[in-house]
Amino acid sequence: MRTSFIDTPKGPIFARHWGDESLPRLLLLHGFPEYSGAWEELAQRLKHKFHCIAPDQRGYGQTGGPDDVSAYTTSSLVKDMLHVIDDKPITVLGHDWGAAVAYGLAMSKPDLVQKLIIANGVHPAPFQREMASGGPQSVASQYILSLRRAGSEDHYAQDNYARLQTLFSAKMDFDWFCGEKRAQYLTEWSRPGRLKTMIHWYRASPLKVAVPGEPITDLPELPKDRLMIRCPHLLIWGAGDTALLPESTKGLEEYAPILTRITIPEADHWLAHQKPDEMATAILNWVEDAKSA
Repeated sequence: MRTSFIDTPKGPIFARHWGDESLPRLLLLHGFPEYSGAWEELAQRLKHKFHCIAPDQRGYGQTGGPDDVSAYTTSSLVKDMLHVIDDKPITVLGHDWGAAVAYGLAMSKPDLVQKLIIANGVHPAPFQREMASGGPQSVASQYILSLRRAGSEDHYAQDNYARLQTLFSAKMDFDWFCGEKRAQYLTEWSRPGRLKTMIHWYRASPLKVAVPGEPITDLPELPKDRLMIRCPHLLIWGAGDTALLPESTKGLEEYAPILTRITIPEADHWLAHQKPDEMATAILNWVEDAKSA
């Protein structure tokens, strides 16, 4: 593994790299509240086939970012990653919030994103539908409203980030978060101002969360033609996820006609930590099948 800083107009982006640079490139986009090192186990299993590039996204880790919510809109975050991609075709893998950026890249730059892989992440249209329904996903997404509150970063930083860890692990297997790995996460969260800029991603999002049992019925119309995923798309799903529910992927085929779904039964939202072997096998088999299709 090596590291680099990639220049952008908004400041350098820190990135980790695995695999020979002559190999096909794979962009690995982490979510909340992770950082580029979250991909270590998976990248070790893919580096013989890919040059894996994992940035600390804007506001996270060694990249950091301004205390300005507007810097964390999806369109702004996609522009950051375009500097990392450097106008060269690439396969993109996104998890959690990283999936939002991955989808944004595939929608806006279909000439650059050759293949799209999402691991327990959601397309904005089905996700907004379910979050606005007042049903189970609305219930599961109430934590978003907590994070959006002014000063939430101070609340979640208390007791050496104990409340953030509780949020991170709610109703899911968190045995992987221990020892040196836990210490590494605490280091990244503790960088000055970092938790606030990480949470700004939630504040910048226009997605609406309904009160359970009270559907939101005045959602703006989403332009379907601008939300299409035209490249081959793999969705890997940890079946035990309690933050993102499978209902939020229902109808994804309407937006991604070349879609393959793979479920990992004994995993949840943190599948890249829990089941890196199964996840790597799914990716490598799918890429090989796509070549022969």
